[in-house]
Amino acid sequence: MVASRRTVLRSGLMGAAALVGGLGALAVPGPAAARTVPYEGGVPLNRGWLFGGEYTDGAADPGFDDGGFAEVTLPHTVTALSWRDWEPASWQKVWIYRRHLDDVPLPTRGARVFADFDGVMTSATAWLNGHELGGHRGGYLPWSVELTGRLAERGNVLAVAVDGRWQAVPPDGAADGAVAVDYLQPAGIYRDVRLRVVPETYLADVFAKPVDVLGDGRRVEVTCTLDAAAAPAGPLHLDVELRDGERRLAGASTTVRPSGPGPSTAGVTLTALGPITLWSPSSPRLYTVVATLTSADGRHTVRTRVGFREARFELDGFYLNGEKLKLFGVNRHQLYPYAGMAMPARVQRRDAEICRNELNANMVRCSHYPQSPDFLDACDELGLMVWEEPPGWQYVGDAAWQELALADVRAMVTRDRNRPSVIIWGTRLNETKNFPDLYRRTRAAADELDGSRPTSGAMAMHSTTDWAQDVFAYDDYHVDSSGDATLLAPLPDVPYLVTEAVGALDGPHYYRWTDSQDVLATQARMHARVHDIARSSDRYAGLLGWAGFDYASLHGYTAAHMKWPGVVDTFRVPKPGAAFYRSQVDPRVRPVIEPVFFWDFGEHSPPGGPGADAMIATNCDRLEIFVGGRHAATAEPSRDRYPHLAYPPAFADLTVDGTAHPDLRIDGYVNGHRVATRHLSSDPSRDRLEAAADDPVITADGSDATRIWFRAVDAHGNQRPYVTGAITLTVTGPGDLLGDNPFDFAAYGGVGAVWIRSRPRRPGGIRVTITHPTLGRRTVGVHTIPAPS
Repeated sequence: MVASRRTVLRSGLMGAAALVGGLGALAVPGPAAARTVPYEGGVPLNRGWLFGGEYTDGAADPGFDDGGFAEVTLPHTVTALSWRDWEPASWQKVWIYRRHLDDVPLPTRGARVFADFDGVMTSATAWLNGHELGGHRGGYLPWSVELTGRLAERGNVLAVAVDGRWQAVPPDGAADGAVAVDYLQPAGIYRDVRLRVVPETYLADVFAKPVDVLGDGRRVEVTCTLDAAAAPAGPLHLDVELRDGERRLAGASTTVRPSGPGPSTAGVTLTALGPITLWSPSSPRLYTVVATLTSADGRHTVRTRVGFREARFELDGFYLNGEKLKLFGVNRHQLYPYAGMAMPARVQRRDAEICRNELNANMVRCSHYPQSPDFLDACDELGLMVWEEPPGWQYVGDAAWQELALADVRAMVTRDRNRPSVIIWGTRLNETKNFPDLYRRTRAAADELDGSRPTSGAMAMHSTTDWAQDVFAYDDYHVDSSGDATLLAPLPDVPYLVTEAVGALDGPHYYRWTDSQDVLATQARMHARVHDIARSSDRYAGLLGWAGFDYASLHGYTAAHMKWPGVVDTFRVPKPGAAFYRSQVDPRVRPVIEPVFFWDFGEHSPPGGPGADAMIATNCDRLEIFVGGRHAATAEPSRDRYPHLAYPPAFADLTVDGTAHPDLRIDGYVNGHRVATRHLSSDPSRDRLEAAADDPVITADGSDATRIWFRAVDAHGNQRPYVTGAITLTVTGPGDLLGDNPFDFAAYGGVGAVWIRSRPRRPGGIRVTITHPTLGRRTVGVHTIPAPS
């Protein structure tokens, strides 16, 4: 069993090798003794990889000539990608990566050394100095290989062959190939890699389970998995503490006497914890469990973050910490333009921030695979609850394939069972038919490894026949006689959650920026409708809309090999469909006025303006609307259409003659006080180019990156639709552009983005100049700072 980076936050050696300075480094015996190895979280191994393209015979041998290989930094995708028209044939091959390790001082004796891979798409085999170490099948979960005993004093070469071909590995395997799965999966070492140095007997995993968090018997049951290279010479001592920051709240110790080499387990229970703050979306309080194993050959410490919360599903809804809470959120794919899934921590975390802070979601479904640890870290910290599920999509293969699916469930639960954000395990593969034996086994695996969370699986069938889970989850794409989105009634006698709804019910319209205003507004109305229905009865635990973000796909209705159901686009720009989600927040937090239309009278817009039923998403209790400086309408939340929403949208008659290009002003009132004003211009002569970076500062490690978005806006900063022309970008300074240059505004719809990636060991200022032939020029600055040593 392999502990992930998020569990092993601190590991070090004492005894065979001496710790230097407490939080510093590991002294290495032998010729490299003057150098030290950082032990906080392992040695990052993202820089300095050599990518050789397609694998050739002998490419894993240490003496292979890799002088023609390209130097790359992880995360990495094997093929160049645009934002559209991805072709699986471009990555469905076997590829070779090599990493010379002379810049990484490593012990050749007195310790164990592992290479930890957070994720490689799709399967991989690793070699050290020409010796095959092992590998992994499946792209979404961590795996490790041990280097101990194969390390030379110098000249070590770690080689990894990455198999990106279509193969019988979940979610893949169907005869139709990549079109059979509703998300594309570009190959590569697309998550982090690190070297981990541990004593000969070390802590391979720590599971810290809070128990009875609402009762008098509140405690933390800690189970540690030990791994010994040989039978320990004497007893081992295990110390475990619960800490709030560095303040010790509780502790317990035990003596462990493994009978031989290999894995064994030991447990302690932490009691008398004192006052504890419960984890919730409004207060995502985290604590740390510190486990230290001391043996004759060293001492190993593992820090694990935990949160105290009780999450349970009942027939009358979902309860968090004993209080009923309606689940409200979206589904998320971790696919990005230009990079596939190979985005660094900062970019992954940004998606969680969008879901929680911009869409006001309290839950996200990680569809349809375990997602980046960095994304999940942010969910823990932001209070964003998580549905997590193994890789799968409407297909189940043969017995060997099913064994891999079972292994995925076990690895997923082991990786993420310490996370308070994860409130449910999807142990049934997404929208698959009934496989009772398989799903009894996957549920039993989750219960055995965790036992503190319910199980489920998103269903395309509205039936509990051979269902065998704890919570019934349904992907509901029904429409009423008028074509509006609706929901089926919950099934009786089971907790009931809607895991998908809306999607692209408008079929070939998709919800693109190039679609009509009516189509884009329809997305917002449909999401408001299904959430209103989900709030109409306690029998619905909640609803997760499809989807949070657009994503690359070949399946079903696509355009440019893209699916467009996201309320946020692939560049992470909110669409009009996001306006509903953005408005579902207490106005004391932030008042919201989000027109679900463009104030535009161009040739592609309706001649009479937004029309007689223009939607405005808001949390204000009254809107006063002015056209050309004259009062045009008063609008209040439409509680007749959406009686169950906390903040229903408002509607107004905005049939307007736009030939004089009047401005629009919307004033929002709460309890009689004006709390917000929104201005919109219809005069295209005042339009301009707007651009900004998500982050002013990134780290000069070669992996870190930030988004730079650009769009056409009116004089008041509102997005202008249907703009043509090519954006050109110029970059100066120590950064690399990840994106299309030039970028075609007409093809996408007047908005776009690129990412700027730092260069290793090259701190300094980066300037990105964005130019449009009629809208002007903008310059965005990003500063890169040295990576921590």
